[in-house]
Amino acid sequence: MKKIILLNGLIAGAIVSAMLLITQYIFRTNGTTLDYGMLIGFSTMIISLSLIFVAIKSYRDQHQNGIITFGKAFQIGILIASIASLMYATTWEIYFNTAGSDFVEWYSKAQVDKMVEEGASEAELSEMKTSLAQLATIYQNPLMRFSMTLLEIFPVGLIITLISAGLLRKKEILPA
Repeated sequence: MKKIILLNGLIAGAIVSAMLLITQYIFRTNGTTLDYGMLIGFSTMIISLSLIFVAIKSYRDQHQNGIITFGKAFQIGILIASIASLMYATTWEIYFNTAGSDFVEWYSKAQVDKMVEEGASEAELSEMKTSLAQLATIYQNPLMRFSMTLLEIFPVGLIITLISAGLLRKKEILPA
């Protein structure tokens, strides 16, 4: 079980971490807008964390004679999600502290520019700038930044774990 968890967690973490770096590079160098950033990010998380389903099924079928409880399936899934989430957040910290230290300024400018382009009022712009200033303050604290990054991916892993454990649980093999 440990091997399946570790292998799938590391693969999922590597995929989501690599895509994080690739998308940051694309957004920063090509002047790409952030319009699809959330879609790309969450799609990548879902694809990489689909290994949770694969790992639970593999463990059930290869090591448990086709039988697995919800609890055991949940344990496998949540551990994989935890490994991938920690890798993702660690990758962000390394990126942020090396190449992306201006992220908050860049992100803030992109958000304000988008609102101006959409014709936002001065009041709306002022409210957004206040919100972004609060984000900048929070982002100065590494523990808060790491926690925020974990909260981007871990809930996705939790949802995929719950769905996978529910779909794959089998208490006994039914006679044919």
